[in-house]
Amino acid sequence: MSKQNLDQESAFAIEYLSKVSKEAEKIFEEHLPPVADVPNRLHESMRYSMFAGGKRLRPALVKATFEMFGGKGDKIKYAMSALEMLHTFSLIHDDLPCIDNDDFRRGKPTNHKQFGEATAVMAGDALCIRAFELMAKTGSARALEVLANKLGTYGMIGGEMIDIECEGKSVSLDTVDYIHYHKTAALIEASLCIGAILADAPEDKVKAIERYGKAIGLAFQVVDDILDIVSTTEQLGKDAGSDIERGKATYPSILGLEESRKRALALYEESIKELDALSEDTKVLRSIAAFIITRVN
Repeated sequence: MSKQNLDQESAFAIEYLSKVSKEAEKIFEEHLPPVADVPNRLHESMRYSMFAGGKRLRPALVKATFEMFGGKGDKIKYAMSALEMLHTFSLIHDDLPCIDNDDFRRGKPTNHKQFGEATAVMAGDALCIRAFELMAKTGSARALEVLANKLGTYGMIGGEMIDIECEGKSVSLDTVDYIHYHKTAALIEASLCIGAILADAPEDKVKAIERYGKAIGLAFQVVDDILDIVSTTEQLGKDAGSDIERGKATYPSILGLEESRKRALALYEESIKELDALSEDTKVLRSIAAFIITRVN
């Protein structure tokens, strides 16, 4: 696909993400405990990070997939909140001094800088627990199982652990793939699979959408690694150059910038092949794939 077509697809995705973001934040308001409730500071900390901005990519993916497969009803709202809560939980903990020690997230002080380390840890924990409480309200044991698997030691948390262990070490491309598949792509896969499962999509289509998720999830991280090098802290809204400073296992550190860009494009093309095999209207998911490889922050 030409750069012009990619940009057009990306523009459609940006519009869709903006629309979903506004809808999602109203839903979050309903699902988060109010600051007026005790423990007040903990609830304020949870809300601080949940309403700090962001692309709302995971709520958008679960909603888009649910609707693409003909899903109806309000149960998708629980999944939208749950997925963003889990993503936010991961960011709060990722930013802690014991892990990445970042000062800024989305242009604002990180949660532990604003509320202290102890409160930040508990805010992340509370968001994780609330997410599973909300997912239970969907009535789908299978969706809960998929989410737990993609989040746990065989998913996001496992990837984070290997990432920590590999800091400052020379690693292979296979190791970088392992880290980023589990740390980033797994929760993106979960968003898509849960949308399909809640819409009662056939198993072969759940698997196809899962493969699409793996490709765009890895592409998202490749682009993230590139942006950490070529962008400023102001552009990113978080500490630029921190991957190099900490000796993180990244795609540019193994492949270089140009090969990393080629890999992101190849992953995009792989994701589109998965969508080509589906009979449903995949316009939104195609546009999100284009957005992921053309984004600037």
